[in-house]
Amino acid sequence: MSLALSWSGGKDAAWALHLLRQQGEDVAALVTTVIQGQDRITTHRVRRAVIRQQAALVDLPLLEIELPWPCGDELYSFAVGAALADLKRREGIEAVAFGDLFLADLRRFRERLLEPIGLAAAFPLWGMRTDLLAQRLLRAGVEARIVCLDPTRVDRRWAGASWDAAFVRRLPPEVDPCGEKGEFHTLVTGGPMFAAPLVVYQREVFEIDGSCCADFTLTPTLDE
Repeated sequence: MSLALSWSGGKDAAWALHLLRQQGEDVAALVTTVIQGQDRITTHRVRRAVIRQQAALVDLPLLEIELPWPCGDELYSFAVGAALADLKRREGIEAVAFGDLFLADLRRFRERLLEPIGLAAAFPLWGMRTDLLAQRLLRAGVEARIVCLDPTRVDRRWAGASWDAAFVRRLPPEVDPCGEKGEFHTLVTGGPMFAAPLVVYQREVFEIDGSCCADFTLTPTLDE
C-alpha cells in the first residue's frame, strides 16, 4: 500500500516512518502544514528549511500545505483535504499515516478528514505505552531537541534541550514522556530513519500563543 506520512519533524512521526519502512510499506511522501508568510510549520514553529532538510535526509518528497494562522477546523479540513486529494490523484496514495499514540478525539478527526477523499488513516504507533516507547526510541539512537513546550506543564528552561534519558527522568509524573498530551514537541536530529544526522544551531527562545519555542536554523549565523 502506498501512503503519505503526516510530518511534524518530531520523534513520533520519525519513528512511525522507521516502523513503516521496516514493515515494507511504500511511504511515498511526507506532508506538513506551513503558516502562510512565516516559513514555519504550524504548532511547532519549526523553520520550513529545517523540515525540508529532514525530508532530504529520509529521501522523501515533502508536500507543504500553506495555511493562514490561526486556522479553524473547517478551513484546515478544506485546505488539507484538497491537497491530499491532489496527492492521491498524482501519486496514487491509498492512505495517510500519523504518529499519534492514544488521543482518540484526534484520531477520529483525522479519520473524518480522510474519509470523503477515499483515503485510509494509518496509526503505526497507536496504543503503545509511551514510557516503553520512549525507552525504545532512546535505545535505537533517536536524537531530538525540545523545540516547543507548554510552560504551564514543563519548565521553560528545557526549551531547546535534548530529549534524552535525563530529560525523561526529570519530567513530573503527570507529564507524558513522549509529550503526547501537548506538553512538549520535538525536532528529530538523528536516528535510524536518517541517512545522516541533521545539524542544527539553536538561536533565540521565544513565546507565542502560550507556547515557549526554541528556534533552530541550519547555519550558525544566518537565517534561512
